[in-house]
Amino acid sequence: MLSMSLKALKANRLKTTLIYISLIFSITSIFLISSISNGVISMYSNMLKSDGDIIITQAKISDTFFSNVDINLIKKIEEFPEVQKTSAIIVGASPVESLPIVAVYGVTSNRFFNYKLIQGSYPKENEVLVGKSIYQSLKNKKSIQIANKEFLISGVYKSEIGFENGGVVLNIFDASTIFNKSASMIMINSKIEANLKKLISKIEALSSTIEAKSTQNFVDNYNQFKIIKTSSNLIGLISFCMGLLGIVSIMSITINQRKTEFGIKRAIGISTKKIVTQIILESSILGLFSFISAFFISWSILYFIKSSSLFHGYVNGEISSTLALYLFICSISMAVLGSIIPALNASKVDPIILMQGDKI
Repeated sequence: MLSMSLKALKANRLKTTLIYISLIFSITSIFLISSISNGVISMYSNMLKSDGDIIITQAKISDTFFSNVDINLIKKIEEFPEVQKTSAIIVGASPVESLPIVAVYGVTSNRFFNYKLIQGSYPKENEVLVGKSIYQSLKNKKSIQIANKEFLISGVYKSEIGFENGGVVLNIFDASTIFNKSASMIMINSKIEANLKKLISKIEALSSTIEAKSTQNFVDNYNQFKIIKTSSNLIGLISFCMGLLGIVSIMSITINQRKTEFGIKRAIGISTKKIVTQIILESSILGLFSFISAFFISWSILYFIKSSSLFHGYVNGEISSTLALYLFICSISMAVLGSIIPALNASKVDPIILMQGDKI
């Protein structure tokens, strides 16, 4: 059966190539959309998880960019015996030179050590630390302007997190002046023996304007992550349907041209089941090779995106084993579903009509 399927694919090279290309485009687009959205979520999640078990934001806020938390709460929180360390961050964005938008992080001094220096020193007042990917594109490597204020560049850092590597870090009080807020988030590291639920309740009792969540809970329920995932799934579904439609069309034409072959097989007693199985096997082979090709094409594109200075680390993709398995199933399903309807139509028509050349 396998050898017959391979011979059939070789005998219909043009149609086989068209189906192969159609599958590659569809699978690659789903790969890229899904992996880039996963990469964005992973980068931001890792940034949040790197410095806290609990995250405090403004209550009932849709995005951390709009959050404003009183940084003076840190003094009260540090009095709790369960708390090991507290830090705060302001998340903002600003154009820098020719770059239309650059992430700006205003952080407390105890968070500077999250950024690995490759040259210079950590920033003091009116100074900034610049990510490696941003620094390489700057014309003026001594100072930059953020909003309406100019800052000296004290040093350059490197981070494995794309968002941070393509950003600018400064003292939280300087950031407070620029973005007119106290802090976007307060991060808390608790002691190992601490009960997080009780600690969260104690923190929220300090003010009615704040909301505290465990870092994992915050990441799982962050609205922007849900929007990214939903958009990714929707675009992926559209790509799947477009690929499926293309395969059905090409397979219908291919099978129609092979109607005499199927008519002879029916006439010599080959069952409908075997004919359908052979056609599905042909499509499955194409699905398998298309998946392998799409995987390596996607990996190459994602590697280029990650290495390119053009994106400054803001765009990154991750092909997880779960995503690869999911898309492998999608690839085979797309190929099988695209061929099964034309195959059933061809196998059920009377062999005399098929051999006479009438339309299926």
